[in-house]
Order: sequence, then structure tokens, then C-alpha cells
Amino acid sequence: MNKKIFLAVWLCIIVRLAGCDNHQDGVASETPINQSNQQNAEGVNSVQVAEENPHEQFTVDTKISAVIDDPVFGEYGRLIFPVNNWYYSGDTLGELRLTWYTNIDPNETVEIVNYLHDHAAAGEIVFYDIYTETEKDADPRKENTGLFFFKGNPGEKFAICNAGGGFAYVGAMQDSFPHALELSQMGYNAFALIYRPGAQTACEDLARAISFIFTHADELEVDTNCYSLWGGSAGARMAAWLGSYGSAAFGGDALPQPGTVIMQYTGHSDYTENDPPTFACVGENDGIANWRTMERRIEALGNLGIPTEFHHYPGLSHGFGLGTGTIAEGWIEDAVAFWEAQM
Repeated sequence: MNKKIFLAVWLCIIVRLAGCDNHQDGVASETPINQSNQQNAEGVNSVQVAEENPHEQFTVDTKISAVIDDPVFGEYGRLIFPVNNWYYSGDTLGELRLTWYTNIDPNETVEIVNYLHDHAAAGEIVFYDIYTETEKDADPRKENTGLFFFKGNPGEKFAICNAGGGFAYVGAMQDSFPHALELSQMGYNAFALIYRPGAQTACEDLARAISFIFTHADELEVDTNCYSLWGGSAGARMAAWLGSYGSAAFGGDALPQPGTVIMQYTGHSDYTENDPPTFACVGENDGIANWRTMERRIEALGNLGIPTEFHHYPGLSHGFGLGTGTIAEGWIEDAVAFWEAQM
């Protein structure tokens, strides 16, 4: 079979199995895998790099490999872009393309990697492991997990942003890093989760991330009251499932549900009468997540008396991220205002 045809067929199969369309993944009905919430004896397990290797500022012409291999990032540089590198293309930051995503803004990409580089070079912690070395030895897939931290004001509330990628990869550079950076610039403490592919394992990693942040709230200088979960596409399913069923249902600690769930472009239709306040937005030309499906779920939540807000944008397709330069630009300010109304 022609290699290009084989690849296209294979990607279509992944989309159907991973749940990027309007079908349910069934995660909530699966039995969660029990896992330890043990932390390292030292407390927060993290990578911190001092300013020993100053680097010229990244530009749109910087090679992606140069960012990944920059010594300032240590071992976690490989997690800035998808570990499964066949899901992205382009040699430089300006050429970056991600499977199933549109409207990628090269300037945002450059801003994000420069933010991470500058803060790491200044000796600040920008990445946290959520699993111990023992846990990672037992399950090597957990090597490819962690939280990138975009720090806001000390003592401010926190958000966890979850990128999509069809549960096949993590499209953080379009679907969680930009959101986290924006939230930090508004003063909120924002985390972008890198998780294991697969609906069940992704939810387990999100549950672990929430537990990690609660456990280390003092060290991270975050307020755990009325935290928010954000997500696009598959990441929106993760945020919704954790909002509906709680972190304990996926192997995490028994903790308060999020104060708000922020969802973008997903066909997720499952909900409960105890769901958190929910904000949702989607493009009307989304060929992966029909906007009417999202509308019906939001209406159902509203009929239960749950606060909701829904935006649908004419002409916009799947995976628009912050929507810079599109009709959706500015939606994140609406979402933050909705979250603040729940505080």
C-alpha cells in the first residue's frame, strides 16, 4: 500500500478510536486503575536549572530541535513538543503544524518557548514531575508526563490546562501552553499537563496532577479554592470527566471538584446533575466536534440549574486555540470572567 495512503488510513482509525469525534470514549464507565499517590521523600519532585547557559532568544526561524535540546531545559525539553513526533511537522518554530489543529500562531509559539527558557534560565521551576521515580520505573510511560508551570501572583487561584490530540498525542503548543501563559499574565497560576495517550490514562494523570497541586499548594504558592480545569477537544473530555466524577474516581485523592470547567470544541455529551459551572466554545465549521452536540449538553446543564455559558463562532473550524486573528479572539477573557463569577 502506498505509504501516504496507509498513514492517512491509520490516522483516521486513531481519530475514531480516540474519541475526537462525537462518539463517547466510555472512560467514566471503566474501572479506574489504582495507583499510589506517594510523593518523593524530598517533597516536590522537579527539575530546576540555573542560568549557566544563556541562549539567544528564540525566533520563528529557530529549529524545533534546538529548543528541545537546549541545556536550560534539562531532561524535560523533549516534552515541550509532542513526544510522538509524527503528529507534528515543520523544522522551525514558524513552520510548526499539529495534527487536527488550525490557526497556529507562530508568534505565540515563539513567545511560549521564550517564556519557558527565560524563567528556567533565571533559576525558576517551570516543570514538575507528578510521579516518583519508582512509579516511572514501574510504568515507563509515566516518564512522558508532568506539569509545566506558568506562575501568576503568589497565593492566587490555579488552573490546569489540558491539550487535545485525539488521546494519541498532546498538542500542548496550541491547546494548553497558550492558555496557561495568558492566565499567568492575568495573575492566575496556570499549569499545562503533559499526559499519557489514552482516555483512561489521561484522566488518571489529570487526577494525579490535581492531587499533586493540592499536596504542594504551599510550595507552589497557589490557592486551591475554586480552581478551574480547562481543555480543548480530547482535553475538554478530560476536564469534563474530572468535573463530573472527581479525581478519586480516576485514582487521585478525594478532593473538591473544580469551581469551573472551561471546554473547547468537543463532542463530549456525558454529564451529571452535580457537574461544576461550565463554559464552552466551538466553531460552527468544526468537522470533528459538531457544535450542536456541545450546545445540547450545555442546555442540559442549564436545565439542571448549573451555571453555563456557550459561544459558537461562524466559519471557524476545529482546534483554534486562543483564536488569535479569528472571530473567536478574546474568548479567553469571557471564560475568565465566567470563572471569576463562580469564585
